[in-house]
Amino acid sequence: MQLIKLTRIAVPVLGTAILFFACQKNDIDKIKAFSSPENLPILEATNFETISTDSGTVRFSLKAPKLLRFENDGKTFHEFPEGLLLIKYDENHKITSSIEADYAKEFIKEEKWEAKNNVIVTNEKGDSLKTEHLIWDEKNETIFTEEYVKIISADKIITGTGLTSDQNMQNWKIKNPKGVIYVEVDNKNRPEQTDSNIQPAKAETNDPVISTTPPKQAVNFN
Repeated sequence: MQLIKLTRIAVPVLGTAILFFACQKNDIDKIKAFSSPENLPILEATNFETISTDSGTVRFSLKAPKLLRFENDGKTFHEFPEGLLLIKYDENHKITSSIEADYAKEFIKEEKWEAKNNVIVTNEKGDSLKTEHLIWDEKNETIFTEEYVKIISADKIITGTGLTSDQNMQNWKIKNPKGVIYVEVDNKNRPEQTDSNIQPAKAETNDPVISTTPPKQAVNFN
């Protein structure tokens, strides 16, 4: 009887021990996987600033609060977890476009960039593209997205889903346009754009009612 009682006690204790060690092993495996060198950046920089030149001429400038460099499975990429501001210049050091986002990645070998969350692309004229996800193909000098887009220019706002464009946002096409909102602009009080700063156009966060033809009285965004 004592042997039976001891066996009955030993079985639950053994089961508990196995469960404990299994959980402990799983936790250890998770910790090892998380702390694996493959999942850790090989380089970290804060308040990062750099310029890219071609034959002595500045072509790009990049500013980011934080930069992380990873090398996984032969792939090298930079991550900007706190966002970035990337500005492109022409041969006369005049700004032709800029990209701003709350998060971004640069894939070195593929020569591609991915931007997410509050992405704003501004061209030389001051027109702005706003979206939540954008791919920049640096090699082919194109940008594209499959997400909702809003293009804000001096006299209208165009919305739709999906977009392809050259990297300077000069020749763009919305795949599924939704409509156009015409706005009235006071050019007398509009500040002139300088070469050192591109100011994206402003608009309401939520789109007003979309119309496909200009209204009799233009909508004024102050």
